[in-house]
Amino acid sequence: MAMWLFTDAILTDRPIMVFNHGRMNRDFTYIDDIVAGVVAALDHPPADDGEEKSGGSRSPHRLYNIGNNQREQLETLIDTLEAALGKKAGRDYQPMQAGNVPSTYADITAISRDLGLAPTTPISIGIPRWADWYRGYTGR
Repeated sequence: MAMWLFTDAILTDRPIMVFNHGRMNRDFTYIDDIVAGVVAALDHPPADDGEEKSGGSRSPHRLYNIGNNQREQLETLIDTLEAALGKKAGRDYQPMQAGNVPSTYADITAISRDLGLAPTTPISIGIPRWADWYRGYTGR
């Protein structure tokens, strides 16, 4: 989890490894938005149609991608985390890792359509909340 690794490194004066020289975009999702998605899915189970599903299961189920559905630049995340912690990060820029991709995001079309779910916590709010929680949890 990047947030944990980055926060720990910043608070212990270790550089963070920033891959693809910082040219990365990710979909960062605040935990409360994930929990809201899981609870919504539990509260609205699919009907049992008796049909065989992919993989041979007959149990009713749906698959949902739960996320923020908003690409953020990795550098923006780091800047926001630095501001929340009140401390600059040492950045160790690295080339792209093998098997990684420069940009990802969650497609929440299905969960939005079926359950009306939409994330409500942008990183400008979520990261300061994270920093406060982390400091309380670790005592740093």
